[in-house]
Amino acid sequence: MSSSSFCPRQACRLVSIVLLAACLPLTAWAGELGGTVTDLGGSPLPGATVLVQGTSLFAVTEADGKYAFASVDAGDYVVDVTMNGFRSDSKPAQVSADGAAMVDFTLELDVLNFDTVVVTANVNQASKLESSISVSTVDAETIQESAPRSTAEIFRNVPGIRSESTGGEGNANIAVRGLPVAAGGAKFLQLQEDGLPVMEFGDIAFGNADIFLRHDLSIERIEAVRGGSASTLASNSPGGVINFVSRTGTTPGGRVGITSGLDYDSTRFEFAYGGSAGENWSYHVAGFYRSGEGVREAGYTAEDGGQLKANITRYFENGYARFYVKVLDDRAIGYLPMPVRVTGTNSSPSLGGFSTFDPGTDTPHSVYFLRDVGLDGNNNYRVTDITDGMRPKTTAIGAEFSFDLKGGWTLTDRFRVADNSGRFVSPFPAEVTDAASVAASIGGAGSSLIYANGVSAGAGYGGTVIRTHVFNTEINDFGNVANDLQLTKSFDVGDDAQVHLKLGYYKSRQTINMDWVWNSYLMELQGDNAALLDVVAADGSLRSVNGLYAYGVPFWGNCCQRSYDTEYDIDAPYVSLAYDSGKLSLDASVRFDSGDAFGTYAGTLQVSDFDVDGDGVISAVEESVSLIDNGRAAPVNYDWSYTSYSVGANYLFNDDFAGFARLSSGGRANADRLLFGLVGPDGSVREEDAVDEVDQFELGIKWRSDNMSLFVTLFQAETEEQNFEATSQRFLDRVYEAQGIEIEAAYQRGAFNIRGGVTFTDAEIASDEISPANVGNTPRRQADMVFQLTPEFRHSKFGLGLNIVGTTDSYAQDNNQLKMPGFEQVNLFADVALTGSLTLLANVNNLFDEFGITESEEGAIIDNQVNIIRARSIPGRSAGVSLRYQF
Repeated sequence: MSSSSFCPRQACRLVSIVLLAACLPLTAWAGELGGTVTDLGGSPLPGATVLVQGTSLFAVTEADGKYAFASVDAGDYVVDVTMNGFRSDSKPAQVSADGAAMVDFTLELDVLNFDTVVVTANVNQASKLESSISVSTVDAETIQESAPRSTAEIFRNVPGIRSESTGGEGNANIAVRGLPVAAGGAKFLQLQEDGLPVMEFGDIAFGNADIFLRHDLSIERIEAVRGGSASTLASNSPGGVINFVSRTGTTPGGRVGITSGLDYDSTRFEFAYGGSAGENWSYHVAGFYRSGEGVREAGYTAEDGGQLKANITRYFENGYARFYVKVLDDRAIGYLPMPVRVTGTNSSPSLGGFSTFDPGTDTPHSVYFLRDVGLDGNNNYRVTDITDGMRPKTTAIGAEFSFDLKGGWTLTDRFRVADNSGRFVSPFPAEVTDAASVAASIGGAGSSLIYANGVSAGAGYGGTVIRTHVFNTEINDFGNVANDLQLTKSFDVGDDAQVHLKLGYYKSRQTINMDWVWNSYLMELQGDNAALLDVVAADGSLRSVNGLYAYGVPFWGNCCQRSYDTEYDIDAPYVSLAYDSGKLSLDASVRFDSGDAFGTYAGTLQVSDFDVDGDGVISAVEESVSLIDNGRAAPVNYDWSYTSYSVGANYLFNDDFAGFARLSSGGRANADRLLFGLVGPDGSVREEDAVDEVDQFELGIKWRSDNMSLFVTLFQAETEEQNFEATSQRFLDRVYEAQGIEIEAAYQRGAFNIRGGVTFTDAEIASDEISPANVGNTPRRQADMVFQLTPEFRHSKFGLGLNIVGTTDSYAQDNNQLKMPGFEQVNLFADVALTGSLTLLANVNNLFDEFGITESEEGAIIDNQVNIIRARSIPGRSAGVSLRYQF
């Protein structure tokens, strides 16, 4: 289906009209207001945000900690000051027409940012200390210190989040609080940019949301809400929401920088600039471009592309209007499981590499394997560039409005339309075995292998072989449009008590239009530019061409030539009510999601003697070819609905200690993973298959002292799941149960600070309709403990620290046989101010070159023998250096 239904041109016209309407004159001001913001030691605090309540006035403190408003109407005001890492403060100010009011602030430390107002999936916009949800904030400095090589690596520093970030720039598996990763992606967790989803479904096969999400200098902070009101304030996200909040120019200035790999090929340029665009206007623009081979030795430029983001805001006396644009055009290598040597036993395995292949630094990608020859989604001849890897292309425009209306109502609306397309192509090791076995399985008895290319082309080969399936998926259209409209009002119900009402309506449409065209190759087990292999039959004839032995994947029963064009419409009205007495906060919210799915999908058609390349000759590879059966496309036509609710309470014992509890029930509509198995002949889907439900309970405390903060949450969850895994070709129908505790803490004393988190989880498969033998087992890849720790020493001009992330043992598969050993990855970061504006930064990712795996296709090995499994591993040690200039 065409993405034209999203009407991007109409949306652009609408934005232009509103921009013209926004240019209205404002009332002139008179009087002066200013002051200085310092810490407890008297040092100035530059970058603090100063707001005057009831007005559109805002300012950011300069290098000397000072702020000033040149002209303010005479009257009484309240001035608010906020700054990351410090407690917020408010003071009264009296401005006269012929004088200046000076209001100074001395801020106390707030190392877990408990005073930060939470804007993500929160019933009432209150501070972290006053909210009855579990939320963590990751600021721009913390992102820099964690030395991430991808967006998903940032999430490893959030308690309760398990981010398997071994797939490269995207394609990560992300779970929260024991909720399962039964197939891939982030099924129960939604990734957002500025309050709207990147993708409506976080686990679209070969189109995970993180593939279309990049971190850069446009990010002010990341808010991660686990459980809680995410069920009722966002669709399809009962496990939580991770929201990338953009800078808007309220802090004037800019930054340019360059980052280069020291022991790997990568160069990244980035910039950001923002500030005032005239009276009552602000803007921010940022972007990056990077190019190189990446942290593994691919043999070619595997990463090449960038992103540009910009926004402009018009402030009015009663609110603001913001418009933004994002353009992403990137190419990043996609790492899939690779061969790993295993000895020992299932309960105590020893992992390592081979004499020709190191799974910590190598990859099956090769300069000798750059093209995939075959067919497209319409069964026409096509040659695919394997260097495309993960190839997201996005053009998105959006707007955000917030205005105070008459009668005490506030209107807030967020809108975005995105044109998303691209490709995912990468070699997958379907089997790793000896040359003789592979040759016989393709060419029959007496067959052998020869090098198809490379320096030894034509010579015989008798070593270890990777039977490779090229996952070649064309993302024709992943466009989406979303709008979230809210009306809020606060009512006074007594002394210092208020009731906050929120009425909302969410509307979205997600297109999933893609083609799977997978082919089969043979290649040697070699980490440095592996060559392709051809099969020679006993009679001397070639049974493959340039490593390609099948158009399709006969080793998997020719399962996977597919094409589908589906759309998913979602409507979700919601309402919340919150009571706040200053000490006690109570809230309740309910959301009703309904949706319609419609479209078509087509599977594999196996044909004989199909001339793929059109040369008039049927080669051995063309004797049996997998096509897409477009002539018999099946319908998709079903609807779903579910109701989510959440109730919570927070009690503020004093300004530094609070306790909270929350009970929630949410749903997650299933999308493309229902196709090819759970959709009826008439396009219908059973109600129990269409929606998975998650029930959760949380109980926690928040505490802080002058230099220490602690956030502890007990959690319990029960999760239903229907799913499909592409690599194993299996469906899942299960219920999971999990309980545990997550702890986030931070401490600062002078120049030293340390922050970290740990999550303990006890999870099990409570029921399994398809494989009942798994009942009572621990879900695959679910460790009892995951943790992160960042100690740092920071002087005025120098900083040095470590970022440590780790996990205990977990099972590779649900049969609970093979254990994946736990590991700790240590990242080093340092920076030094060369001048007041120029900073040199260095980082070492995986300082001690630790080897660890995050997933394995195999669930068992033969004890005390040499085994080969296919697993995704963390990258080995890599070092980079950056130079940044701030102005």
